[in-house]
Amino acid sequence: MKKYDVITYGRSSIDLYSNNIGSPFVEIKEFGAFVGGSPLNIAVGAKRLGLNSALLTAVGNDMVGKFLLNFLKKEGVGTAFIPIKDNARTSAVILGIEPPDNFPLVYYRDNCADSKINIDDVMNADIANSRMIEFSATALNVEPSRSAAFYAAERAVENNIPVLVDLDFRADQWHDPRAYGVTARAFLNYCKMAIGTEEEILATMLKDPSQIKIKNQQISAPEISGNVDESIKAILKTGVEALIVKRGEKGSSVFLKDGTIIKVPGFPVEVVNILGAGDAFAAGFIYGYLNGWGWYKACRMANACGAILVTKHGCANFNPTLHEVMNFIKSKGGF
Repeated sequence: MKKYDVITYGRSSIDLYSNNIGSPFVEIKEFGAFVGGSPLNIAVGAKRLGLNSALLTAVGNDMVGKFLLNFLKKEGVGTAFIPIKDNARTSAVILGIEPPDNFPLVYYRDNCADSKINIDDVMNADIANSRMIEFSATALNVEPSRSAAFYAAERAVENNIPVLVDLDFRADQWHDPRAYGVTARAFLNYCKMAIGTEEEILATMLKDPSQIKIKNQQISAPEISGNVDESIKAILKTGVEALIVKRGEKGSSVFLKDGTIIKVPGFPVEVVNILGAGDAFAAGFIYGYLNGWGWYKACRMANACGAILVTKHGCANFNPTLHEVMNFIKSKGGF
């Protein structure tokens, strides 16, 4: 039996989320301090569902890093693979909350510690002792975390460990959005599964930056034009066997290499904050997949986790437990 059910790889941060829900960003008077970063959120979400999870990230030798590590240890997430980088800072995110569809955010990731993950850090991680490894594509944006991610994926494939990538496109984290597409396409050849929104799928196949239109003053969540169906087909020509498309309140869809399409209905709820919902979705999917559920049931579980989180204030701090998710699904008519 392996020690870990899942190891997640990539960014981690302190998240400062507006406590003045509904107020324009420039009018915010107070913030709540939480933890975040897609891989961190997923590791916490998986742990709360009952999986043994560990996080492969890095923090700075600073109080923010200690804040993150303290939270993770209390949650029971494995922290043995989190090096402290003396010459870097733990990253931060500031978010405004104007439901239902405006969530302006600002990243502070200059010289951030999790971008300093290197191949030695991967060698020190016990990847072969995990049932799955999950990556955030943002970790591919700069060196040394990019080559370390490729090395980690190679190690996973060599050990017959399924690789899951969250496409996690953040336009302002790339010097050129086309670079995201080129890099993500190369990485997909190591992946058994990928999760993303339609915008992220289009970004993965992006070759012309004129296809990007910034919406709601959120450079990290652009609107991208293109043919989604053709982009899905192109992704399935890489190593990916299953592409899971997140569709918000509409649920999700699974596209398989053999042409099968599985549509999974969502759970409509009143939205407070959409940030982190995709990570809760991923945690729910990982739980279902590792428990041997079919694509439909695993994604129904994922939809439920995401639906619960959009009714909350923040990300990792509000991930549901297995008991909460099962009660929620039961209240909505079951799987």
